[in-house]
Amino acid sequence: MARFDVNAARAQRLEAIGTNWSFDLDQDTFELPTELTRATAKALRELDDNDVDGLLSLLMGAKQFARFEKHDITMQDIAAILDAYGKETGLGLGED
Repeated sequence: MARFDVNAARAQRLEAIGTNWSFDLDQDTFELPTELTRATAKALRELDDNDVDGLLSLLMGAKQFARFEKHDITMQDIAAILDAYGKETGLGLGED
């Protein structure tokens, strides 16, 4: 039986989708990671289910989130971002 090579599988995933997923808002571009570390996943679990700012801040990092907060954005916009992010990366954040 062949052994599963985690490094090869990771390299294949990253080649297919890259290390970051980006979206544009007004004239600004933001990036979210295409893969989450275990530490990030643990921090996400500790957030309240309705803590959208906490989720985005954790994924974007402090500098990007500070820029993001300056935009006038609706919850529907955020839901659309998270939906597209989940579909394209397989992470499925924001889903019940």
